[in-house]
Amino acid sequence: MEKQHITAEDLYKIIHIEDPRISPDGRWIAYVQVTVDKMDNGYKRNIWLIDPNDGTPIQITRNGKDTQPRWSPDGKTLAFTSGRDEKPQVYLMRIGEPGGEARALTNMPNGANSPAWSPDGTLIAFLAGMNADGRGKEDRGEADPKPVDKLDAKQRKERREFDETQRWDPRVAWRIPYRTGTSYLSDHFAQIYVMPAAEGIDKEAAKPQRLTNANADHNPPAWTPDGEYILTARMGDPDGDEPWRWSNLYRIKVADGTHEQITDETHSSQNPVASPDGQWITFTRFPREHLSQRIARLAIMPISGGEIRDLNDAFDRSVGEFKWIPDSSGLLFTALSDGNIELYTLRLSDGKVEPAITGNLHIENFDVHPETGVTYTLSASANPSELFWQLSSVDSPIQITHVNQKFLDSVFVQETHEIRWHSPSGVEIQGWYMLPVDYEEGKTYPLALNIHGGPHVMWGPSMKSMWHEWQFHAARGYVVFYCNPRGAEGYGETFQRALHGAWGPVAMDDIMAGVDTILEKRFIDPKRMAITGGSYGGFMTAWITGHSDRFIAAVAQRGVYSLLSFTGTTDIASFIPTEFGVEPWENPTFLWENSPLAHAHKIKTPLLLIHSENDFRVPIAEAEQLFTYVRRSGGTVQLVRFPREGHEMTRSGEPEHRVSSLTHMVNWFDKYCFPSAP
Repeated sequence: MEKQHITAEDLYKIIHIEDPRISPDGRWIAYVQVTVDKMDNGYKRNIWLIDPNDGTPIQITRNGKDTQPRWSPDGKTLAFTSGRDEKPQVYLMRIGEPGGEARALTNMPNGANSPAWSPDGTLIAFLAGMNADGRGKEDRGEADPKPVDKLDAKQRKERREFDETQRWDPRVAWRIPYRTGTSYLSDHFAQIYVMPAAEGIDKEAAKPQRLTNANADHNPPAWTPDGEYILTARMGDPDGDEPWRWSNLYRIKVADGTHEQITDETHSSQNPVASPDGQWITFTRFPREHLSQRIARLAIMPISGGEIRDLNDAFDRSVGEFKWIPDSSGLLFTALSDGNIELYTLRLSDGKVEPAITGNLHIENFDVHPETGVTYTLSASANPSELFWQLSSVDSPIQITHVNQKFLDSVFVQETHEIRWHSPSGVEIQGWYMLPVDYEEGKTYPLALNIHGGPHVMWGPSMKSMWHEWQFHAARGYVVFYCNPRGAEGYGETFQRALHGAWGPVAMDDIMAGVDTILEKRFIDPKRMAITGGSYGGFMTAWITGHSDRFIAAVAQRGVYSLLSFTGTTDIASFIPTEFGVEPWENPTFLWENSPLAHAHKIKTPLLLIHSENDFRVPIAEAEQLFTYVRRSGGTVQLVRFPREGHEMTRSGEPEHRVSSLTHMVNWFDKYCFPSAP
């Protein structure tokens, strides 16, 4: 079969693997397979099983709305979250039995998710949203009578929906944030419930028991090995702002629901997990001072409370996902380092961190079994997503899914090359480039410079969310170039904090030094260089074009352009004060001078702005202001607005919009980089 150039529409062909879970007997791996549904302009998530020794995948759900597979302790039942009905609920499916139909375990009025089995397999804990009125009715034992028929059920549903709409008309905001993602926040906060997993038990005994009662969202429940407690995290002050900044750990006694706060106010802590031997709790935490600029700490404390130690201070890398080694001797965790997301082990006996699975790869999810080793999802520069299995760190990895092989066999996939250079400050910076498809030595090609967001995001050649976009740029004839300037994770906390108070100048020095370095290779036409980036990358695109005329075309996506207006409209209101050290009212001139909007009148590079109308992280007013400033000052500018979408549009938005966004971007580049092309 003759290979083809990758196109924007190839987005519909790429499959991703998520959330692998090994069965207790080690025979099966359950995982979520994500496909793009062109007909419905959305995504389908179904649960599959695979025997790592046999390698034959088996699809066990088919409705396209199933996630979070979780094995029962005896390995006979799989709990999962399904949106097959109106609201997501927890379902159970017997594995290995004829006609294994899933049954709904929960029937919560606002949905349920995040199932967690008790150690003895008799109970399942889960999260379900409930407001104060609903919790009060539960406490009083009040319940609506069952509908008498389908018409009655339909009318009640319509009445509930109408009443809920009226309850928020007008909408009153009382905390920050009051909207996030693409929607306004409700007062149905995620509470922890437990209920029996068995069928056919007494109706009263089968009722869900709520263990929490706070106007705050809780982390997914995690059982202690003795089954007596559930660990979680939530905001310490339910009436406060920005819960992501003020999260504490709690231990809840299952028998009576009594709570105990087990962390202090010096850090924001989340995701507690008890060791298999019941001696320790591990969790991630961030110091509250300069929180957004700090690496994620992997912390440990005795299960009964006491001294907390950070385990990765000397390692100086942010921790991602983590799990206990089954014998409780240490931990496995992913860490961001030098453009890769690798797997490491940490021994409790001496605190030593050692590599387990490393290389040019991104490990997103993993699971561990005492006998069958580790399974993990992996993206690489040559493959956007597959599932792997590895018995130990000295064994070779075994690829056990091949969901993208047919697609990869049909297209040109460009190799990634690493380069390093020193910025004017003397700091070493890491970057990568890809040559265009049909590259011929001796010829020059246009450059597509990509800038990451964050500003503390780390990019690398195995970046799953950018794989298709970068390959598409290369297929359209561009040298693709990207890097991790100061501020990025993966190079230590000092490197990460180097942007403080100076987003634009510091990163511009690093990035432009990289452009000069790659120009020395003499395969780029310096008169045909394009630049793009999203979020903070959009900020940098506007900043650089406001301070340099070296680029012939620019596309700024969902960018922050005024630090002043952004701070008053975003769902992370303390972010800029943390990053720049001042509140807007304390030194507005300083924040304005560090905003791309203050320099927008100098932008003469043809600029395309791409933004989403429901972006509550970076509201579209940022793009509207930049569009107006550039237009009124005589620049060339267009604004493309995507309805219904939020900040994640290019990564998880409607597929048609993602294809359209890529097409708009590259067509804008082509207009100026290939002016003689039809």
